[in-house]
Amino acid sequence: MRAVGILLLASCVISCQNSPFSEVATNNKKPKKSVAPIDKFERKPFVYDSTKNYIYLTFDDGPQNGTQACYNLCKQLGVKATFFMVGKHASSPKTNAIVAEIREAYPNFLLCNHSTTHASGHYKYFYQHPQMATEDFYAAQKSLNVPYKIIRLPGNNAWVLKDAIKASHLVDSTCILLNNAGYNVIGWDVEWNFNHKTANPVQKPQRMAYVVHGALAKPKRLFTKNHVVILAHDRMFRNANYTDSLAKFITILKQNPKNVFETIDHYPRLE
Repeated sequence: MRAVGILLLASCVISCQNSPFSEVATNNKKPKKSVAPIDKFERKPFVYDSTKNYIYLTFDDGPQNGTQACYNLCKQLGVKATFFMVGKHASSPKTNAIVAEIREAYPNFLLCNHSTTHASGHYKYFYQHPQMATEDFYAAQKSLNVPYKIIRLPGNNAWVLKDAIKASHLVDSTCILLNNAGYNVIGWDVEWNFNHKTANPVQKPQRMAYVVHGALAKPKRLFTKNHVVILAHDRMFRNANYTDSLAKFITILKQNPKNVFETIDHYPRLE
């Protein structure tokens, strides 16, 4: 998988033997070779430890009220996390600054693509027009300057990896188009639900930790053994008491030395 937006460098050879300004002509020293800067988003080999559980904590729908709280908490606790963001939510200097902060915080945090419009809430219509849907993702990739071609579909749990596509009939055409364009689509194994009226978390942190450990103990419940993707939404943790719930959840998971938090670009079998 290639990072999007990697700095491209062009070099040219200039003949300077007869130039009075050339370093060769003035002091007979060889010109210094230019060194390309190392791009932090360049893909590097990742070695998995079969004795570990890999936890991918992901937050959807940012930037919104709660994104900064999630980011600050994960940073404070020293855990990696992934933020799937919506293009239209980055519509102000404040929200654009949040996007930029998270993008630049890699490799501890990763910015990913969650569409431009979030289907405007009309998921059936959105996915019944797969070309329109894919264009919506392309626009978000550009406007948010997302470093990798990693997407989460709004309102639908689907997977597109190097060797597999798992999608419902509603979204399969969109997934095929995204796959052809070199995108990965990431679903989830465990969801921390929220009340759609209040946006507050439904499950207690202890219960969520129990669900995660239960999924890891039963590999058939996971898309990939020893790898659990957790879906949450930024706005769930906008208030201090619910930010504390997230802190308790993370702290419980960290107590198990086998658990390793990673960003979603290290999920197995990505392009």
